[in-house]
Amino acid sequence: MRSILRSKIHKAIVTDANLEYIGSITIDKTLMDFVDLIDGEKVLVVSNTTGNRLETYVITGEKDSGIICMNGASAHLIKKGEEIIIMGFEITDSLISPKKILVDKNNKFIKYF
Repeated sequence: MRSILRSKIHKAIVTDANLEYIGSITIDKTLMDFVDLIDGEKVLVVSNTTGNRLETYVITGEKDSGIICMNGASAHLIKKGEEIIIMGFEITDSLISPKKILVDKNNKFIKYF
């Protein structure tokens, strides 16, 4: 079994950072649907701005809102305004074709890679 990239949201902009929340990353439901992420799924988040990396889980955000919010302790590592990559993985023996998207500065879908 291998851990293979299944989902990728590239060049998203963090719209908020909420230290008071218990944890996770809130992602616009529309973007989640484009790359097949689900509520509660573990993701790797990488900041293109600082190089910080962290693992957390997804909370579904309002559809078409453009929200990408770092919650809890992750808001110390990745802050509002940073450009990030969000990646989901699948443990499988099969080859899979990952769903990878590019978004604009407002976190709106531009294209599939």
